Amino acid sequence: MENRIDQDKIPFRTLYNGDKIPCVGLGTFGSDKYGPEQVSEAVYGAVKYGYRLIDCASVYQNEDRIGEVLQRIMEEKVADRRELFVTSKVWNDMHGEGKVTESCKKSLADLKLDYIDLYFVHWPFPNYHAPGCSGDSRNPDSRPFSTEEFMVAWRQCEELVDQGLVRHIGMSNMTIPKLEAVLPLCRIRPAALEMELHPSFQQQELFDYAVSRGILPIGYCPIGSPSRPERDRTEEDVADTALPAVAAAALAHGVHPAVICLKWAAQRGQVPIPFSVKEPQYISNLKCVTEDPLTEEEMEAIRREDRNCRLIKGQVFLWEGAKGWEDLWDPDGVIVK
Repeated sequence: MENRIDQDKIPFRTLYNGDKIPCVGLGTFGSDKYGPEQVSEAVYGAVKYGYRLIDCASVYQNEDRIGEVLQRIMEEKVADRRELFVTSKVWNDMHGEGKVTESCKKSLADLKLDYIDLYFVHWPFPNYHAPGCSGDSRNPDSRPFSTEEFMVAWRQCEELVDQGLVRHIGMSNMTIPKLEAVLPLCRIRPAALEMELHPSFQQQELFDYAVSRGILPIGYCPIGSPSRPERDRTEEDVADTALPAVAAAALAHGVHPAVICLKWAAQRGQVPIPFSVKEPQYISNLKCVTEDPLTEEEMEAIRREDRNCRLIKGQVFLWEGAKGWEDLWDPDGVIVK
């Protein structure tokens, strides 16, 4: 491995209360291709190199192995707890009264931590599907978004902050109509919004909405998720690394197009959380935000590449009577109170 990167070179973003978060993190969703051992070893290598933001979730089924690695990291004094920024998420089947706290405590035990830095509601409804299920899978108990149901989960997240079990709470996979429905009801507002963000799917309106309210966008699939599960692939999908403006910038800077996607994300102001278990890739993913920035012209050219190409459509969460995956994302702005 290359020498570890100097922490002073890694830009940070600032949350609404002044706390800092690194401008790029390591995702840990291994999809259908990588097991907990590979992912946890990547976490170890990444933190040794200089990563400090690790994005986890209970549904990824690897938090226990990541916890062993985090303990090893602290025992070896690679990084202390205060340097690390660890996120986790409550899964859809744990939204009910008392369940969010139970889920958080399980993640804390698995991760071997006393607190989680940022805890997300992973999806804004309790529509469950088993990990790795097919894209055609449907749960008969699935139902549309409900403000009331969502707030049951959110109130528990607020209590986790009160108890000192988490430092910040966030939302994920939301839309503007959903945010409009729930934000006025929040006692503790979300510090971050995790959302799909990459050059062919920039979600500018939602991005601007979040930023204007002091909510930090954290972007998953920042390079178009080339290793995403087969159930999330369609013939209409766009490959971000093949976009003309991305390819042109890659040629000009002498780097892989994936690096350009990450430079664009970091310079735009979101926090990308690329996943990789391959050492050269995760090293490059962090190093690229510390040097050789894109020009204003390159940023503008990539901005114009937006194709509104959502890759993670969420079709496994659909309910009986839904017309299609678009219904998950409020095409008509209809919200159940």
